[in-house]
Amino acid sequence: MQPIISVTNLSKTYKSGFSALKGVDLSIRRGEIFALLGPNGAGKTTLISIICGLVNPSSGQVLADGHDIVTDYRAARAKIGLVPQELTTDAFETVWSTVNFSRGLFGKRRDPALVEQVLKDLTLWDKRDTQIRMLSGGMKRRVLIAKALAHEPQILFLDEPTAGVDVELRQDMWKLVRGLQERGVTIILTTHYIEEAEEMADRIGVISKGEIILVEEKAELMRKLGRKQLTLSLQEPLASVPPVLASYDLALEAEGNELVYTYDTKAERTGITALLQDLSQANIRFKDLHTSQSSLEDIFVSLVRDRR
Repeated sequence: MQPIISVTNLSKTYKSGFSALKGVDLSIRRGEIFALLGPNGAGKTTLISIICGLVNPSSGQVLADGHDIVTDYRAARAKIGLVPQELTTDAFETVWSTVNFSRGLFGKRRDPALVEQVLKDLTLWDKRDTQIRMLSGGMKRRVLIAKALAHEPQILFLDEPTAGVDVELRQDMWKLVRGLQERGVTIILTTHYIEEAEEMADRIGVISKGEIILVEEKAELMRKLGRKQLTLSLQEPLASVPPVLASYDLALEAEGNELVYTYDTKAERTGITALLQDLSQANIRFKDLHTSQSSLEDIFVSLVRDRR
């Protein structure tokens, strides 16, 4: 199946000489939720801005549902809805007017029933006659999403959509996102809340210093790069790790009351059985143990750190 977004050898260098993107290749599948992660200044917003036709690339090509974003701008842009980080709305317009206006910008006929449904889905219907300036920050964020959905895009970009909103609003937004995906909308999001990407995304892309360093199925990424830790709560604290256990690279934590063993989930043998035997021979007793899996945040931090 042809990808709904195809980015080929995309670069962007500003007049100052700063290279924001360097030969980026990226394919987004139709109907998926794709999370783009990266530290501040990595190029996330520049990449999204170019795909959405807001910034001109220095070189390379972007196709949105088969339409070139430069040579066939109107057709390409009509496929895309964008929810930016910044709150960019006319403060004195009503919610209803601003969403209707956004639909008209794309040459769509008036459809009050569709706009009504969008506002109801976002819990904005009761605010339809309220001026934007009178809304809370979270409600303004919802208006941005409504504006992006007004022309029925097949691709929705969410650039830090839940920044500055409370937990309840965040959960409502993700419920909406799941509903949009069920209706066939492709969703690309950037977020600082990595747990959201871990919960929502089908695939994860990591960008660092203007380059895509990894694109992977979320489950496969967790399997390949995730590591587990075995934490042993000791009966008696240790001042240091005995030399006989040095090969296990154990960490002594909690003021000597815990031994932490990190092991690779991909390895044929974890080494846990041997470790427990050696602990017994060293007369080190423990009263409890538990394992924990590295999170997507741990993996992300590790990937970015390795690229520095």
